[in-house]
Amino acid sequence: MRAVVQRVSRAQVNVGDEVVGKIGSGLLVLLGVSKTDTHADADYLAQKIIGLRIFDDENGKMNLSLTDTGGSILCVSQFTLYGDVRKGKRPSFDQAAPPQIANELYEYFVQKNRDAGFSCETGRFQAMMQLELVNDGPVTILLDSTRLSDIVI
Repeated sequence: MRAVVQRVSRAQVNVGDEVVGKIGSGLLVLLGVSKTDTHADADYLAQKIIGLRIFDDENGKMNLSLTDTGGSILCVSQFTLYGDVRKGKRPSFDQAAPPQIANELYEYFVQKNRDAGFSCETGRFQAMMQLELVNDGPVTILLDSTRLSDIVI
């Protein structure tokens, strides 16, 4: 399971003219599910994301987590995180989970965040969405439940 996590001052996702998810300060999570992912991957990422210390404390140091700030989460399913372009220029999505499995794990991930006490807005699974965000910092973190260490950009 892969996630692109962005610290935002606000974000919203639209389907056509309808706003389907909207948050103020918090985290935008683009979530990709692979065909080998399980609930354990979703558990790991949910716990990791809500504990990320990427919000500024009173000294301007990234030392606070979503738990400390009371921020919200906007989670958008993004199968293209499993796009592989190593062979040619057109992405292959062979490693992405089939829609039924991906949706089940996506919904499970969202519920884990809600069960932890966070407001977790969503996009609409398999819909063409437009995402608007103000990346605060900018701060963007890449997480992968199958990697030993995560990447910060």
